[in-house]
Amino acid sequence: MIEEQQMNTGEAAECGKHFKRIDSVIEGAHADSSATDHKPIRRNSRRKGSCEASFWRGTTRQDVQKVVMAARQYDRANKKPGKRNGPLGGIALEILALFANLVNFKSGRLDPSLDYITDKLCRSRDAVVRALKALREHGFLDWLRRFEPAPNEGRGPQVRQVSNAYRLSAPKRALTLLGRWAGRPAAPDDDQAACKDCAAIEAEHVEALDLAALAAFKIEDTDLAKALAIMGKAIDLRESAKRTESQSTSFSYAGGQSWRRASGR
Repeated sequence: MIEEQQMNTGEAAECGKHFKRIDSVIEGAHADSSATDHKPIRRNSRRKGSCEASFWRGTTRQDVQKVVMAARQYDRANKKPGKRNGPLGGIALEILALFANLVNFKSGRLDPSLDYITDKLCRSRDAVVRALKALREHGFLDWLRRFEPAPNEGRGPQVRQVSNAYRLSAPKRALTLLGRWAGRPAAPDDDQAACKDCAAIEAEHVEALDLAALAAFKIEDTDLAKALAIMGKAIDLRESAKRTESQSTSFSYAGGQSWRRASGR
């Protein structure tokens, strides 16, 4: 009985060692898998730093605000009866307002991560993703998926997914809802004719000005206009003196010729 118990104890010890070896192997496998467990790169992703130059474009604060205003009007105008939101939704409008404050006007750069957007708006990741898709489907937003090199030890992908590159836009059907805010309206035919008449009158007036008056008319800087007016007046005086001297010489020469013919010389 004691011998059987000792055998059982020994077998248990062997089994314990065996299970420890199995546990160590499993733990090592988990460690290796966690080291190489990377999210796959999304389809149509482009290398970061090689695609943005042709995608981003400079903009202005007025153009960005115009996109936001057009989206609000578009969402309100296309809201179906009985529905709480329009085709874009409130979260999409919040995203546009956030992007309007993040975009770099000079370069057009706009690449916030999903985590940044969700944290700023206090919205769920799924809600933000759905809102981004709605903005893209209706023409208010476009993006490029991107990846960058990420050297990893051992096996596994050597790249990683990074934030998208976004670009704001506004479709024409939405801009028309802004009316006069969409852009400067074309002048009526009467106004265009009046502008042409004013331009013709101004051109005729400019042709009649001397250099001093022309400088005062063209130059907005008062000091510069005065200096150019003095120079122009001096040039006019010099040209006038030359014309007077030329006329006097011609008169003297013509008078001398007449006196010689009369005297027979």
